Amino acid sequence: MNSAASPASARRVQQIRDDIDQSRKRGALQQIQIPPCPAMLAQLQQAMAEAEPDLNLVARIASSDVAMAATLLRIANGPLFKPVGLPCNTVGQAMTRLGLRESVAVMTGFLVQHAIPVNAPQLARFWQRSTKRAIAMAAIAQRLPGLSPDLAHAFGLFLHVGMPVLLQSLRGYASTMVEAAARIDRPYIDTENTNHRTDHAVVGALVARVWNLQPQLMAAIRLHHDFAALGHADIEPEIHTLVAAGLIAEHLMRRHEGLPEDADWAA
Repeated sequence: MNSAASPASARRVQQIRDDIDQSRKRGALQQIQIPPCPAMLAQLQQAMAEAEPDLNLVARIASSDVAMAATLLRIANGPLFKPVGLPCNTVGQAMTRLGLRESVAVMTGFLVQHAIPVNAPQLARFWQRSTKRAIAMAAIAQRLPGLSPDLAHAFGLFLHVGMPVLLQSLRGYASTMVEAAARIDRPYIDTENTNHRTDHAVVGALVARVWNLQPQLMAAIRLHHDFAALGHADIEPEIHTLVAAGLIAEHLMRRHEGLPEDADWAA
């Protein structure tokens, strides 16, 4: 983990937070409806914020939702973890096989997907791709000194969360998505801002703010299309690294899926 942020970088994160709060009160974000943070996610965040997380508490949170517990068991008994011996039959056994970090990642993904459902054809496979991105981000972080795999996983999961929120909040955003994806004369977020006076990077940061996620995560989501900000001394290195690793993860995913280069990568 990185050392404490410098005063300059702390001020930049605070500025992003203040800008979001101001726009939420009087600006374009007034009409954006943010789903409440799931209570179990808040409990999970609180448990993991401890220097030594209480494993029994995390297991109780996992067991409190039948579907979430079933998800942990399905993954623990699946081919990804190459189980040997008897299958896992309890949440505790599943968490032991997966490990605490992976268990928390699975729980977080489950809770977020159910808090922000996506049914629109414009966002087909949204959460599947977000989960893949999160896994890729965590793997990249394990090879980058100073970047927390847990933070990287969360960034991959929440990176584009502003899109389904905008789709649920703003009339005409579905058409904006089609237009933004088709245009080659300007960045995606420029079309969003032209049509709605905000974009998915800002709204994603708002979700992180309302849900009380890590400040670095909020800032990285806000800046993930602002490549001019990369390298500035007033932004802490972990935020730069998150944004850069996100670009790499997206590029690798698109190559694996046989898709053309992302516009941000090509730029």
